Amino acid sequence: MSTTAPLELDRANLRTGILALLGAAAMVGMGFASVPLYRLFCQVTGFGGTTQVASETDASLASQAATGEKMSIRFDASTASNMPWTFTPAQSTDTVEIGQRDMAVYVAKNTGSRAITGTATFNVEPSQAGKYFHKIQCFCFTEQTLQPGQEVNMPVLYYVDPAIRDDEFMADVEQITLSYTFHRAKEPVSSALDRSN
Repeated sequence: MSTTAPLELDRANLRTGILALLGAAAMVGMGFASVPLYRLFCQVTGFGGTTQVASETDASLASQAATGEKMSIRFDASTASNMPWTFTPAQSTDTVEIGQRDMAVYVAKNTGSRAITGTATFNVEPSQAGKYFHKIQCFCFTEQTLQPGQEVNMPVLYYVDPAIRDDEFMADVEQITLSYTFHRAKEPVSSALDRSN
């Protein structure tokens, strides 16, 4: 019996084992990369109602392309069940000129007995409108901390991109809904340790 056959079999097994290990490592890497890649995909395409972030320059260019057409915007607000805040829009709807910047105001109040830090998640409906809804400034870009009993106005400076009228899937859309949900932000480890002492 030739000794080269078992040697070739050992090499083939080693090669298969290395390829399997590399494949497993690639899957783990893709698992870690999937969340940021998905977030980037949503931000670029507006997928799932993800709104866009715009600069003042972008807003100026959009206002130059404004045609005078109007769009109704509905504002929606909610809080997670463990969030002791009231959170509502100052007005439930507004009619805006497409391409012109506008401002919405939400009102938040901490009804709890201690300071709470919250973070807002957001989306728009219909979901295909996400790529045309541009926020210039928003309370949702950072965490918000409210002291017990504190009430604040939280503005959103935004515009609807005039390119919305060139999209055949948006032709019949007369209203966009902007929704926010406030969640309790994760508390720093140090504050949890301080409370236990």
